[in-house]
Amino acid sequence: MAPLISTFVMLALAELGDKTQLVAITLSSKYRAISVFVGAMLAMVLVGGVSIIAGTFLADLFSGQIIGLAGAAIFFAFGIHTLLSKDDDEVKVKSGKSAMVTSFSMVAIMELGDKTQFSVITLAAQYNAPALIFLGMILAYILLMGMGVILGCKLLKFVPQKYLKIFTGGLFIVFGAIFLTGALGISP
Repeated sequence: MAPLISTFVMLALAELGDKTQLVAITLSSKYRAISVFVGAMLAMVLVGGVSIIAGTFLADLFSGQIIGLAGAAIFFAFGIHTLLSKDDDEVKVKSGKSAMVTSFSMVAIMELGDKTQFSVITLAAQYNAPALIFLGMILAYILLMGMGVILGCKLLKFVPQKYLKIFTGGLFIVFGAIFLTGALGISP
């Protein structure tokens, strides 16, 4: 049980309020919560599963700089698109595959090379209990992504869509800048 509890506690604390959870909040203010949740969880299962199975091999496959540059480009593109889109101020909660794909791709890119991915790799190597590590990871992300999408859905009742759009676009651009400075080795 120690691997499960250690993984759950470590990931829940590390990801609480982290960029992945903020993206879940942001996306669920625009898309159906279930689509965002499923997409995010599929990304976590994929990235976490690969981390557990492949261990440090994944870090050799992609350099941190390439992952950071790809993440920066994606977030800049999402931010600019969000700020420049001509959507009206009426809330239109979207559903379907595009919401799930958007959530999946954003979360997967964000988690590649993230501190929690390396933590999962380390825990898997330390405990040599992949099933318990995987279960602890999934439980932590169910809690975190669930909280994120619920909060995102509730935001629409209190904050006008116009301001959410500006916040969302700005948030994506900030993430892009963070990824870019990290990839280029520039410390804040």
